[in-house]
Amino acid sequence: MKRAYNFNAGPSALPLPVLQKAQQDMIDYKGTGMSIMEMSHRSSTFEEVLNGAKEDLRSLMNIPDTHEVVFLQGGASLQFSMIPMNFLGTNQIGAYVLTGSWSEKALKEAQKLGQTTVIGSSKENNYRSIPTQNELHLPQQDVAYVHITSNNTIYGTQWHHFPSFGETDLIADMSSDILCRNIDVSKFSLIYAGAQKNLGPSGVTVAIVKKDLLSRIPAGLSTILNYETHVKNNSLYHTPPTFSIYMLSLVLEWVKEQGGLDAIEKQNEKKASMLYECMDMYGDFYTPHADKDSRSLMNVTFTLPDKDRTTSFLQLAEEKGFVGLSGHRSVGGCRASIYNAVPIETCEALVSFMEAFYKEQ
Repeated sequence: MKRAYNFNAGPSALPLPVLQKAQQDMIDYKGTGMSIMEMSHRSSTFEEVLNGAKEDLRSLMNIPDTHEVVFLQGGASLQFSMIPMNFLGTNQIGAYVLTGSWSEKALKEAQKLGQTTVIGSSKENNYRSIPTQNELHLPQQDVAYVHITSNNTIYGTQWHHFPSFGETDLIADMSSDILCRNIDVSKFSLIYAGAQKNLGPSGVTVAIVKKDLLSRIPAGLSTILNYETHVKNNSLYHTPPTFSIYMLSLVLEWVKEQGGLDAIEKQNEKKASMLYECMDMYGDFYTPHADKDSRSLMNVTFTLPDKDRTTSFLQLAEEKGFVGLSGHRSVGGCRASIYNAVPIETCEALVSFMEAFYKEQ
């Protein structure tokens, strides 16, 4: 079977070896006579998968003992509400940095639950850039936390240098760039990520939460929406998305086989560089949406000179086997999502196509 050139923004490409391994295990997982989807989440077999995934994530991201790892449901969207429910006190204020649509949605949910403020935004330039540290100013009130979105799939921007606010807790939605590079987890009090970009298929959300933060959770909070519930029950308070966690475990094994995050980061930089270099070479035709110092390693967004040529580009690309290159409806243009599992050969094929299309035009 010929594989598509998959640039979908999410759910997105998965490593072929992971899919092949899952195919082998689909009917009979390790001689149990059952698929992983059929067995009890309380079984020792599944707990081994879950605990193995946690340990592999800890190892790959160098997660310190000060932080817990839990697997949740509801996607990043549920985290938009859980965060203020758990950590935004009555007389406190939640500080948000707006860098795109998902940070706007996180703010919108928090506004329903407590006091919030925006301490930085690039909305005025259509989210082409990431605010600098000097542009972010905390209010005088008691700030519960600062929330950022580390990568912006729609606009193609990414934090290359994370801000710091002293003792104030930093929370990050890393749904679209977790595991794409090395980061210092200790700088964050909470990292959360929907799996469907770099971690696996949709259905499971990873949360990496600092233990000290759990003491701030108010009494009387709904059990299922309390982070401590999931920490104490090893992510097994209720039936977890067992297949998604199993797939996540395979993806983490694949990342280790590639050489860990050092190797993954170099590969991602190489893939992104070839696409941005192509656009910069033909700058009168392909225009990146993001400013140069804010360009994403994961989502390469760009426009063509006019709507007709954009339509022709996308139609011909589809005929050539390229999938998912349409830009988000709020921005238009084109978008190539080049997550970890997108092979370098797929990016090379896109560069060749872009060069040929430019010359034809």
